[in-house]
Amino acid sequence: MPNKPGVTIKLTAEAEARSVASIKRFFVEHMDDEVGDLKAKLVLDFFLEEIGPSVYNGAVSDAQAILQERVVDLDGVCYQDEFGYWR
Repeated sequence: MPNKPGVTIKLTAEAEARSVASIKRFFVEHMDDEVGDLKAKLVLDFFLEEIGPSVYNGAVSDAQAILQERVVDLDGVCYQDEFGYWR
């Protein structure tokens, strides 16, 4: 099932190249099999489409939790007493 429009997980060219190289190395070291760039890219594309959204959603949830913690503390950090001149 394809991702929603606008939510496609895309890597930079450098990250994609490094990922492909890492996948190729993984296959050699752990699967005793050499794969070429095309197969490694297909594996990468599969994982980005299939598992990437779970990782992305987890990261978004983590960021939301951090931001919510900060927002709760806004009163303590940013609150200024009003009309304090005559104290």
